[in-house]
Amino acid sequence: MKKPARKSGNFDSGKGKKDYPSEGGKFRGKAKPKPKPAKKAGKAPSDNDPIRLNKYISNSGVCSRREADVMIASGVVSINGKIVTELGTKVFPGDVVKYDGHSIKPERKQYIILNKPKNFITTMDDPMGRRTVMSLVKGATKERVYPVGRLDRMTTGLLLFTNDGELTKRLLHPTHGVSKLYHITLKQKVQQHHLNQIKEGIELEDGIIKADNVAFVGDGSNLHEVGIEIHSGRNRIVRRIFEHFGYHVQKLDRVMFCGLTKKDLPRGRWRELTKEEISFLYMNS
Repeated sequence: MKKPARKSGNFDSGKGKKDYPSEGGKFRGKAKPKPKPAKKAGKAPSDNDPIRLNKYISNSGVCSRREADVMIASGVVSINGKIVTELGTKVFPGDVVKYDGHSIKPERKQYIILNKPKNFITTMDDPMGRRTVMSLVKGATKERVYPVGRLDRMTTGLLLFTNDGELTKRLLHPTHGVSKLYHITLKQKVQQHHLNQIKEGIELEDGIIKADNVAFVGDGSNLHEVGIEIHSGRNRIVRRIFEHFGYHVQKLDRVMFCGLTKKDLPRGRWRELTKEEISFLYMNS
């Protein structure tokens, strides 16, 4: 059967066809290859790897790394019954670490993704009593996890939670350029020349912003639905981009975050990341 010709300007990965899952469908297009500076690949932590003593103490929730250095130098930390004062000392699996005579142990790292529904705010708690995303992952793990970044109250889609502070810092730091993919439904029909401007860059009140890729969803016949790939983590940035041209955003769904997708994950449900996904996050952040 002969495939119908696709309209130009639709959303695609640039490396062959790739479907980006979302409740509203899929979008494709052609992304122009961009030269990127080489960066050192990250490595996912392993329970069998030795770690610096100050990091071990920090991971246990006692204090920050800097404060841990002070504790170590003051002689109140021991490993296997011996006082340790040398900064940079490593802790190996099976070592018993004590602070002021009490055993301490770092929390197990947890990584969870949620398909966020609307009408939930991305915060640990809310003084106004509004529903938060934390209620949706309650009971997922005994360790306390935190959302990585934010999705505003009416935005749906993929949200990552973890207690891995090092990974969180990497994912949120602007120099690491973590990619996010959104599916937007707008009240008005979108003009192609506006999409062209978004690709080239527009100036908002907090500076110039441009998308890595932006195009109509699917075959491009529905001018109300757009896919946009962007690296910026500025507040409400996707909504502000389209509001800049006078469009009203009816639905905004984050389909992908740093290569992770919410495929087969129902709205309001969560799941743990696989070891492969965790390693992928470290390699791409």
